[in-house]
Amino acid sequence: MAEVKVYYDTVGETLTVWFGDPSTSYICEEAGDDVILMKDREGAVIGFEKLNFSPGGPIASQPSTSRRRSLAPKTVRIVDSQVHLWGPDTPARPWPPGRETDAQRPYPISKETLLLQMDQAGVERVVLVPPSWEGDRNDLALEAAAAYPDRFGVMGRLSLTDPASRDQVASWRDQTGMLGMRFAFHNRHYRHMLTDGSADWLWPAAEATGIPLMVLVPGHLEVLDRIATKHPGLRLVIDHVGVSLRPNDSSVWDELPAVCALARHPNVAVKASGLPHWSGEAYPFADLRGHLRQLFDAFGPRRMFWGTDLTRMPCTYYECIHMFTEHLPWLRGDDLEWVMGRGVCEWLGWGNG
Repeated sequence: MAEVKVYYDTVGETLTVWFGDPSTSYICEEAGDDVILMKDREGAVIGFEKLNFSPGGPIASQPSTSRRRSLAPKTVRIVDSQVHLWGPDTPARPWPPGRETDAQRPYPISKETLLLQMDQAGVERVVLVPPSWEGDRNDLALEAAAAYPDRFGVMGRLSLTDPASRDQVASWRDQTGMLGMRFAFHNRHYRHMLTDGSADWLWPAAEATGIPLMVLVPGHLEVLDRIATKHPGLRLVIDHVGVSLRPNDSSVWDELPAVCALARHPNVAVKASGLPHWSGEAYPFADLRGHLRQLFDAFGPRRMFWGTDLTRMPCTYYECIHMFTEHLPWLRGDDLEWVMGRGVCEWLGWGNG
């Protein structure tokens, strides 16, 4: 018989029950009476959430090791520093050739899907990062930000090789919902641009216009070090802890000291995003705590931003959140507030919604 996992969030008053593998969750469906069903790709129900659930009577008085209580104060705003959404690859809206295998899920992720998951998990805001497999386009993310400006902001993509891109920088943040730019130099399509001169024009242009940049640069931290030194007014955010993206590989943490060394630049921050991807253990991912503490000690609470990269995670949104709010005993009070959302909002200039 499969292990049943039961979680109760006393702050969000949400009961979550899994009787299947959460990582196989494919779709969420509203069933009425504040009940959300989680189904796998075959349509089998593998769990459910009951919203606005307040246990009472004998159930509430019985202690249970399976119940979880959030240690995050009610005043803490939870802002995810990275989530993707994307549409299908169609003739009317084609992806670049050969990119269909790069998508994190074999189906599109809409703004409505994200809103449902955010509401279930108690996430107030999300920084949308258009994925590389769709090419250099921001249309769906900007559409989401325009429709829900208090929930979505965008770190958009820009072609580094298109001469017309340079003329877009000055008015970049005039686009509704646009917070900055994001560049992924991690695969065969983009890695060379970091070192072949393609991106050299970007750093001074973004510095001059005050546009913050998120950059994915595994294996090229020394390049980022030179950029941060040469352009002290350029706000840079290192994506996904800055280490290699190999899952379940403890050797990636050998790269962490080089990441932490970049904290000496006051214009460099880091996203503590996608952490469960590297864990060799089940929730609450205890093998990650020491690495997180090392990152926190280097960058401090105001320059370390919680995030998920949700569609790449092998666990639930709840678990991504609560591994920080419940299971890091040194992360409390104001520090928790900065890490879980305030820090990224202030860094990107994303004011109150």
